[in-house]
Amino acid sequence: MLRVLAVDDEEPALEELLYLLRADPRILSAEGATGATEALRRIGGAVDAGPEDPSAIDVVFLDIHMAGLTGLDVAQLLAGFAAPPLIVFVTAHEGFAVHAFDLKAVDYVLKPVRRERLAEAVRRVAEQVGERSASVHDASADQVAVELAGVIRFVPVDDIAYAEAQGDYARLHTEAGSHLVRIPLTTLEERWRSRGFVRIHRRHLVALNRIDELRLDAGSMSVRIGDAELAVSRRHTRALRDLLMRQTGR
Repeated sequence: MLRVLAVDDEEPALEELLYLLRADPRILSAEGATGATEALRRIGGAVDAGPEDPSAIDVVFLDIHMAGLTGLDVAQLLAGFAAPPLIVFVTAHEGFAVHAFDLKAVDYVLKPVRRERLAEAVRRVAEQVGERSASVHDASADQVAVELAGVIRFVPVDDIAYAEAQGDYARLHTEAGSHLVRIPLTTLEERWRSRGFVRIHRRHLVALNRIDELRLDAGSMSVRIGDAELAVSRRHTRALRDLLMRQTGR
């Protein structure tokens, strides 16, 4: 069952598209947005909330010619997300098909939209969503999906030494390098608490078993993980020290 966002700045066209989508039994929910700015705000919120949240979006049915940002602009921005929704372009213009598929669109539907043609686009989306879900399920909680040069890869959580908050994103640090994912640090903290990760600062979440040294200097505490030295905030100092003492049996 698919969760859909339809985007078109012409309200009659948007209402017609939503009517056809909601009539398809494979569609769980279909909501509309009347422009690119509204669409990006809703998609960003859905990605941050995670795939299990009621606001989640599996696919965006996206007009190309809109006031302000075009549908192609929106697709290019979504390509920077770690796990963006799929895209189907819905447009009256044939000339953008090559560009659309370069942006990894699932389908390109011409207006006026025919019910049978839209049903085929929904079928293609459902197939890709099923394949994506199977990949994520197989990867399980032992891995995290990251995007590298347009390819989704899975990094084992056990390889991650620490995570660093960067706005709505988190940068995951491993011995091999770092990866930026669109997941808030608070979400990772909840997911990985049982795997031995602990918050030491509003900016840092660390794997306890990766801490090489605990340093005290004039009442301040820091930890060394490889070549990185990370400050421990005062509110987390005692809890971290207690955890490390229990871990070492002291």
